[in-house]
This record gives sequence, C-alpha cells and structure tokens, in this order.
Amino acid sequence: MTRAEMAKMVNLSKSGIKHALTCDEERIRRWEAGEVTWPREPYRLALAEVTHLDPEDLGFTPTKRARTLTKTSTMVDSVTKAPSVVDLVGPGEDETDVRRREFVGLTGAALFSAVLAPQGTTRTADLDLEKIAATLVDYSTPPDDPINLASLADAVSAAKRNYQACRYAQVTAKLPTLLRKLRAACTSLHGDDRLRAHALAAEAYHVTASILLKQEDKGLAWLAADRSVQAAHASQSPLMIGSSSRIITHALMDGGHHLAATDTARGAAQRMDADLSAPSPDDLSIYGSLLLRGAIAAASTGNRHNTAELLDEAAEAGTRLGHDANHMWTAFGPNNVLCHRVNVALRFGDAGTAIDYARQVELGQLPINERKATLLLDTSRAFLMRNQHDKALHILRAAGEIAPEEVTGRPTALRLVRDILATAPISVRREAREYAATLGVNA
Repeated sequence: MTRAEMAKMVNLSKSGIKHALTCDEERIRRWEAGEVTWPREPYRLALAEVTHLDPEDLGFTPTKRARTLTKTSTMVDSVTKAPSVVDLVGPGEDETDVRRREFVGLTGAALFSAVLAPQGTTRTADLDLEKIAATLVDYSTPPDDPINLASLADAVSAAKRNYQACRYAQVTAKLPTLLRKLRAACTSLHGDDRLRAHALAAEAYHVTASILLKQEDKGLAWLAADRSVQAAHASQSPLMIGSSSRIITHALMDGGHHLAATDTARGAAQRMDADLSAPSPDDLSIYGSLLLRGAIAAASTGNRHNTAELLDEAAEAGTRLGHDANHMWTAFGPNNVLCHRVNVALRFGDAGTAIDYARQVELGQLPINERKATLLLDTSRAFLMRNQHDKALHILRAAGEIAPEEVTGRPTALRLVRDILATAPISVRREAREYAATLGVNA
C-alpha cells in the first residue's frame, strides 16, 4: 500500500467523511517519520478504522493524560517484546478505586511502516472458506506428484503455529493446498511413511476444524473433525488418536451434544490413563487437555460434580507436568487449567469466581496467544456480567492487542462488543462506541 493509498483510505473512512479530513502523502510521511507525536482526534479515529490498531500501536507517543496511569496488577504480560498492559484488579485492590488503564503497545515507526507495507493477508472476516469447503469434498484421484514428507511436516507445523498465534488468515490461505498434498501422500506412500502422512493429516484437519469452529461453520467443522479422527486412527498413533479426540469433542459441544462430548473426552482420557505408568510430557499434555475439554462439556450440561472431578484430574496432570508448555500443540499446564476454571465458572453464571481465577493466571506463562486472548475474552464477559463495563471494555481491547484476528474475525467476540455497547453506561458509552466503530460494529 502506498502513502497515497493510505491517505485516501483515511479520508474515505467513516471519521474521514464525517470530519471532512484532508489527509495527503505529506501527512502520512510526517506520521511515519515520527514528526507528529499525537494526531488530532478525527485523524486518530480514522487511523483506528483503517488499521484496526490504536495510535500507540502505530508508534505515536501518548499525551500526558495517557502517561499518568497506575500500575497494572498480576496480568502484566510480555506477549511481544514490547510491554502490553492488561487491566485486571490485583488481589487486595478495591475495584472501585482502580482507574482505567491505557494500553502500552508497540512503539516506533517500524510498526507504522508495516501498516503501509503491501498487505499479504486479508482480515479473518474476509477469509474465503469456499476453497476449504471445495477441498474437503474433493474425492477425485490425487495427482501423482513427488511427495516430500519433511516439507509437509514443516507446513503442518507452520499452520499450527500460525493458528495458535491467531494469524487465521495466513492459515486459511494455505490450508487447501496443504490438505490436497496430504491426501495425495496418504494415498501414494507406503509403510512408515504412510503412517507419518496420516499423522500429519490428522493435525492439518484438526487445525481446519478449529478454524471453522471459530467461524461458526458447524457443518464443515464436523467434516474436518471427523477427517482428523479418521486420519489419527489410520496413523496407529495413540497420541494422535488422543489429540484428535479433542477436536471431535469440541465439534460435539459446538453442536449442542454436551453429554456425548463429555463421554467422548472422558473415554479417550481413560484409555490414555491406562498406559500412563511412565508418561512423557506429550502423554500428560494430551491426557490433561482431554480432561479439560471434558470439563467444559460437563459444565455445559450443568453437572457440577463431573465438572469438578474432571478439572481436578486435569490439575493433577498439570502438576505432574510441572509447567505450562505446548507439547503436542496443547498449551497445557497449570495456568491453562486455571483458564478453563475461568470458563467453567462463566458457564455456571458465577462471574465473581471467574474473575478470582483469572487473577491467579500468570498470563506470561501461557505459551500461545490464542489461549491468552481466549482468557481475556472470558474475563471481559465476567466483568460485563457484573455490570463493570469499563473493565469489560478494557480487557476486550487487551485481547485485541494480543490477537487482533481473535476479536475482529470471530462472531462470538463481535457479539461481546455489541453487548458491551448496548448496555454501557454514559461514562463508558463514548469509548465503547468509538472502539466498536473501529471494528465495524454498529449499535
């Protein structure tokens, strides 16, 4: 994107039209060079609409008002190399005395330059899922092309990493080609190579189903989850079978089949438990993640006893593991267990307990951004349930700081934005409206 194109986008934004802005290449150059430390409000609003980032994130220096803020509490995270401040009231603080915090985002002209650079991806909301749909229902004979398993393994790992980093657009753009190549590998290879290809396919379909679930495309998600389970069984790997059981459980839950989901997760965990006399970190991570998935499903049925039992078993597995890690792409560990306790408390309508658990989470110990953003969105919902709209909005914005596509591209996150906007008191309404506008959400 050129400076001229950027200037045009600013002028044609909602704020640009409303305030008759006259942005030009010279103004863009001055912003990029750091000659302007804090744009006037109409331009700030227009930039937020165009880039979906706050001014601080674009390298602008906040005014004195934005620098005279109190320290944050336990949820201070080094998500990136620059500090990111998250507004959660620390233990012992009086919530009514805590002032709203501003974000401290990435600084420097480099990020602003990145916004001006050519765009290689689209927003999650604009993802073309039709190509994935066409790939999932393609039953034609795969082409007889050379198969490079090492290259496919690298591609699957990249898809998993990008998904966990909430770079959903990048994942979706590459999945159709990856799935086609893996189908060809599973068909043409033999022996151990075929088993390895099936294991990779199980992971790739797992990612596909996860993306589709976030987009609330239940039909395709079911299909991808089933493909993941079938490939896992074909791989003959107990770990892959356990891993794929997580995504089929998730798909069952998403379809409202909570009892079946609970039984599926519990059954898969029990089968693994029988072989865990000397478990590896991979074993414990898959086992614990299955228990957590089962706990969420049990909570959705309203069964507190089963939920508590599954959570406690998962906590024990987390203690045995001893740390939060990303073995088998699970992000499992003691802090992940706490994140699920937050979600469970919400499902039971206990916002206070959810916030208490959230305060205990060491956000910086969570190994992936997707898990951090999910926790923050749950915490935002908890504050909204307590009619603390200022905190709900601030935590929501923090989630967007950490993982923009988790907020801008997920229907459930956008519904949360609308709920905050619809019920916000006068003291918060303007800020909520401005933030919603940057996401294209109207009252």
